[in-house]
Amino acid sequence: MNADEFQKAANRTFIDIPSVDLSLSEEYLVRHALGLAGEAGEVVDYIKKGVFHRHGIDPKKVEDELGDVLWYIAEIATILGLSMSDIMQNNVNKLMKRYPNGFTIEDSINRKE
Repeated sequence: MNADEFQKAANRTFIDIPSVDLSLSEEYLVRHALGLAGEAGEVVDYIKKGVFHRHGIDPKKVEDELGDVLWYIAEIATILGLSMSDIMQNNVNKLMKRYPNGFTIEDSINRKE
């Protein structure tokens, strides 16, 4: 499955996709941004307990939680009329510009925007 296929499949479970008018979409954005923060928090908390509380880490559990994070990202993208593929490509382009030869501490310190 590619990113745009995921986005389309995720939209199937979006209760009611808002109109293009972003003024009508603010509630959706807030709802999904809060959901994203909550799901990201679950990933962080699970890893924290796995490492520092010595509970261990089950990669399948992390995979499930990351899927929930991706669902919220896909829905926020949809609300704003963005493509998941474009978001991913833009991020890669930004990182290629910042770190043309891969990550280095020097490039990080002298980061190019």
